[in-house]
Amino acid sequence: MAEPYYLTTAIHYPNGKPHIGHAYETIAADVMARFQRQRGREVRFQTGTDEHGLKMAQKARELGKSPRELADEMSGYFRDLFEVLDISYDRFIRTTDDDHHRASQAIWQAMSDKGDLYLDRYEGWYSVRDEAYYDEKELVEGQGGEMLSPQGTPVEWTEEETWFFRLSRYAEPLLELLNTPGFLEPTSRRNEMIAFVERGLQDLSVSRTSFDWGVQVPGSEGHVMYVWVDALTNYITGLGYPDGGELWEKFWPADLHLIGKDIVRFHTIYWPAFLMSADLPLPKKVFGHGFLLNRGLKESKSLGNVTDPMELAEKFGVDALRYFLMAEVTFGQDGSYSAEALVNKVNAELANSFGNLAQRTLSMISKNMDGKLVPFDTNADDRALLATVKEASAHILPREFEALNFSVGIEAWLKAVFACNAYVDEQAPWTLKKTDPERMNAVLQTLFMAIRDLAIAIQPVIPTKSAAVLEQLGVGQGHRSYDDIADNSWFSALAASGHFIDKPTPIFPRLELPEPEAV
Repeated sequence: MAEPYYLTTAIHYPNGKPHIGHAYETIAADVMARFQRQRGREVRFQTGTDEHGLKMAQKARELGKSPRELADEMSGYFRDLFEVLDISYDRFIRTTDDDHHRASQAIWQAMSDKGDLYLDRYEGWYSVRDEAYYDEKELVEGQGGEMLSPQGTPVEWTEEETWFFRLSRYAEPLLELLNTPGFLEPTSRRNEMIAFVERGLQDLSVSRTSFDWGVQVPGSEGHVMYVWVDALTNYITGLGYPDGGELWEKFWPADLHLIGKDIVRFHTIYWPAFLMSADLPLPKKVFGHGFLLNRGLKESKSLGNVTDPMELAEKFGVDALRYFLMAEVTFGQDGSYSAEALVNKVNAELANSFGNLAQRTLSMISKNMDGKLVPFDTNADDRALLATVKEASAHILPREFEALNFSVGIEAWLKAVFACNAYVDEQAPWTLKKTDPERMNAVLQTLFMAIRDLAIAIQPVIPTKSAAVLEQLGVGQGHRSYDDIADNSWFSALAASGHFIDKPTPIFPRLELPEPEAV
C-alpha cells in the first residue's frame, strides 16, 4: 500500500482580500494533492489563514474593527475563493482556532524545557509588513535614503523586552539539513539559505509586548508569541499536536511544505530549529515557488494592476485558470500572466486541441458507429499512438509532477494530444467510412482509448473538465488512476458489453476576451 502523503500551503495572511498569488500557490498544492490521490496515496492537504501579528492589529485599527472581526471577515474571502477554485483541502486552519493556541503553547513549552528560551531586550530593525526581523547588514537604501528590508518594505527601529530563541545553537544541524538532497528546492533557494546560515546565526526574538493580538506566552504576562512561532506551528496543529493520535502518527512529518520564495527563511531555518528544539521530526521537503507578475510587473495597489482571482475564474472558468497557471509558468521561477495570454493558451491547447479531439472523435463514433463500441484489432499505427499516449500520461507526466515540474509534465501531455490529432488527419476516418468501415472502427476506438488516458492524466489540473470528458466517454467514476492508464483490459469488457456513447456536447468552448470597459 502506498504511503500516506501530507502537504501544506503557507497559511495566507488575511489583512486584505486574496490575490492571484494566493490562488497560484493553492492551486499548485491542490494539483499535487489530487495527483498523489491518483497514485493511490491517502492524502492530507492543509491550508488556511495566519491571523495574528502587528500587521493585522494595525489594519483592524485603521478600519475601526477588532482584530477578530477583521480576521473572521477576511478568512471568509479565502474560504470562498478556494471553494470556487475547487480546492480539495482536508482542513482549513485558522490561527485563531482554540486547538492552535494550545498547540503553539505546547511547542513553546517544549522549547523552554530544552533551555532554548531566555528573556532579554531586543533592539533592532523590524518590518511590520513582512513580520520579520532584519540584521542591519541585510537592509537596503531606498530612493529617499530610507532603510528598507531586502524585499523593499519599510523597517522601523524596535526596542522592547522579549523572549529569545537560541537559534545560534542550531547552526550546524541546520547546515546539515540544508545540504540534505531534496530538502529545499529549487537549488537557488537552498544556496541562499546555506549562505545565510554560514554568515552566522543570531538568536531570534520570539515574543512581543507592544501589542496583544496573538497567542499568549505561557507563564509570561504581557508577552504574545512572535507571529512566525505561532504561524509555523499550524502544520502540526492540524494533525493533533500535542495530543498525538491517528492523524499525527499517519501524516507527520510533512511530505511537502509548498511556499512562496519570500518566506523560505522562516520555513527552512526557523521552523526546523523550533522542531529540533521540541524534539519533533522534521518535514521532508520545502519548495519555494516564484512570484506571478502581471504583464511582467509586480502587482501593487499604486499601479492599479492587482488582479482578483475570483474575477478571472468567473470570466474564463475555473479549469481554464488552473490549466493556464500550471502550464504557463515554470514552477519555482517567476512567471508572467495576462488575460490575453490565458485566452490564447487555453483556446489553442484545450479548446482547439484536446477539446476538438474529444468532440470530433465522439461525434464520429455516435454518427458512424451508432454510438456503440465493438471489439477490434489494432495495427502498428494504432499501437504506436497508444504507446505515445501511455508514455506521456502514465510515465512522463507523473514523473514530472512528482518533481513539481508541472509545466514540463503538461507539455508532454500536450504533445500526446497533438499526436492524436495528427493520427486523425493521417488515418482520415471520414474516408475510411466509405472504403473500409472496419478500419474506421479501429481508428475511432483507438482514439477513444487515447482520450480516456489523456483525461485521466490531466485530471489533477482540470478536475471538472476532465471528469466531463470521462462522463461523455461513459467510463464514469471508474478508471481514474495512473495504473489504469497502463492497462487496456478495460476496453475489451466495455466493447463486449455493447457500450453506448451519446452524441457529445462541447466541453471546452473557446474563450473570448471581455470588451474593454467604456471610460
